[in-house]
Amino acid sequence: MSEMKLAFVSASNDEATEACQALSARYGNVPAERADVVIALGGDGHMLETLRASIGGGRPIYGMNRGTVGFLMNEYRPEGLPERIRDAQPVTLYPLRMRAVCRDGAITEGLAINEVSLFRASAQAAKISITVDGVVRMDELVCDGVLVATPAGSTAYNLSAHGPIIPLGADILAMTPISAFRPRRWRGALLPHAARILFETIRPEKRPVNAVADVMEVKDVVSVEVWEDRSVRLTVLYDPEQNLEERVLKEQFAP
Repeated sequence: MSEMKLAFVSASNDEATEACQALSARYGNVPAERADVVIALGGDGHMLETLRASIGGGRPIYGMNRGTVGFLMNEYRPEGLPERIRDAQPVTLYPLRMRAVCRDGAITEGLAINEVSLFRASAQAAKISITVDGVVRMDELVCDGVLVATPAGSTAYNLSAHGPIIPLGADILAMTPISAFRPRRWRGALLPHAARILFETIRPEKRPVNAVADVMEVKDVVSVEVWEDRSVRLTVLYDPEQNLEERVLKEQFAP
């Protein structure tokens, strides 16, 4: 069996950079475009950055936690890394694509692995209409914001906003309001993964709204279209005992 080519990429914190240096000396470190597997060293934010950077490359990502939370990461252990990678289980992720139109007519597209969010950008609540697959489902949501989350992102900001946790294989997206004022009791919706969602801001000159695809922010939007882009396929590798599907399932029973 030929030697596995690994590319190590680290976050900027001391733990991650020290681990990168040690692992590179032990296993070698090739450029990502020549690697069989890319090793991300850091926390969940760094994993998302690495996944975004890998789009179009087709290389699997194996993360090890050298950050804070590390929900998306495997445990950090420097020993036997090639063997762990060979035994790892692949998980396929599909990102959301956002198409945002601003008040000045500018159009911006971006990809989100976790969620696409809309937020009020002034002291006044946002007013947003919601259309799903060409049907207006809510004429006016008065809120601080609203988001659409992937199954992988359902345990992130979506969960903090009291949205549902979605098993990875469910082919479902979560739409979750952020501090809804009217209708006050609306808790969101579960949508099929093929749904095409359109948010339109009401009176954006008076109630400005910004849109965010993971970390990319677009200001002063008038409409935001969101859909799952299955033309983009991301592969993440997990140790059998760290399987992401099991972790997401366990989160639903967390105290």
